[in-house]
Amino acid sequence: MKFSCSTTDLLSGLQLVSRAIGTEQVLPILQNILISVEGKRCTLSATNLELSIVTSFEVLIENEGSITVPAKAILNFIQYNQDSEIVVETSEGTQLKLHSKHAKAVIAGEAASGFPTITSIQKDTTLTLPISPLLQALNLVTFACARTTSRPVISGVFVRMEKGKIIMVGTDSYRLSEFSMSAPGMTSEVACIIPAKFLEELKAVIALHRGKDADDKDGKDKKKPSTETVDIHLGSQQIEVHLAHTKLVSRLIDGKFPDYAQVVPKEKNTTAVLNIKDLLGAVKRMHYFAKEQSNNITFSFTKSAVHLTTKQTQIGRDESTINCEVEGIENKIAVSSTYLIDFLSRLSSDSVVVELSDKLHPAVFRIPGDDAYLHLIMPLRMTEE
Repeated sequence: MKFSCSTTDLLSGLQLVSRAIGTEQVLPILQNILISVEGKRCTLSATNLELSIVTSFEVLIENEGSITVPAKAILNFIQYNQDSEIVVETSEGTQLKLHSKHAKAVIAGEAASGFPTITSIQKDTTLTLPISPLLQALNLVTFACARTTSRPVISGVFVRMEKGKIIMVGTDSYRLSEFSMSAPGMTSEVACIIPAKFLEELKAVIALHRGKDADDKDGKDKKKPSTETVDIHLGSQQIEVHLAHTKLVSRLIDGKFPDYAQVVPKEKNTTAVLNIKDLLGAVKRMHYFAKEQSNNITFSFTKSAVHLTTKQTQIGRDESTINCEVEGIENKIAVSSTYLIDFLSRLSSDSVVVELSDKLHPAVFRIPGDDAYLHLIMPLRMTEE
């Protein structure tokens, strides 16, 4: 195997696929990246057996072939190499030689035959989605998923596909996000649970590809595929996503997602429209005291304002009043300052709608004039003063 390529292209590909390499691997070869060259392209692959990432780019090939090399070793050499072009070739079977104008290295690798095969899945459902609304959905949903695997079904995003619509839901039992987006090409009904970690990696890969597009401002690279859409393929147990010349594959989570509709309050007794900048600023400031008492912040709604207070601690306490539009009865609820900051920091709108039933039911948050998104936070115990 021997080829030459742009150092930048090789580095971008290595950084991208290395995201699939876990910190703890049962098989040592899973710490490696598979490098394969054929035709006019170099294909890089990495996997942890749960998530696989494959990407390719054009190179000048002298001899076709393949090898696997430790990800850390080749990344270390490439990222600190200042030369614009690099030559990569195998030597003595399992050694990889890299050399450029001012640098060279030899890395001990392993035969490609020992690397797990990453095959395309059997595609039961296929759809194409525009990137912008997909990114918005991922940004507003995945953060609400559980970070532990003690309950696997809530460590993923529940996706329900209906005719012309996709509904995505994430929850950790204490908060929940639901986002609906249109999918004109969707005709069948499908439901599955996609690992949140996979969707977080998809967000990162999209960001990397968009960065490449931004670098080509004059549009000279006519061969570069558009990254304005992604192709999603679903099988019975796996999901495969294609973005330009990159492919991500992951297992789906097996199990039944909780019936989340029953926790969404059926009625609202109080509705308020709050300025996000004012609310987020107050909550961030008050979090200093709130974190001493289970992140507890109490919201007291009057006819024309909301009064925020923290519990008394040894350090002290904090309070704030925000003037706002309030409809319905006066009401109170206590919620987590951490969850509020997580949620509010992700919104791009100027204001947020808060709906309350009472202090025992979840607080519901919506974006004004947008029925596509709903977020709820379970109440905390409130200390009456």
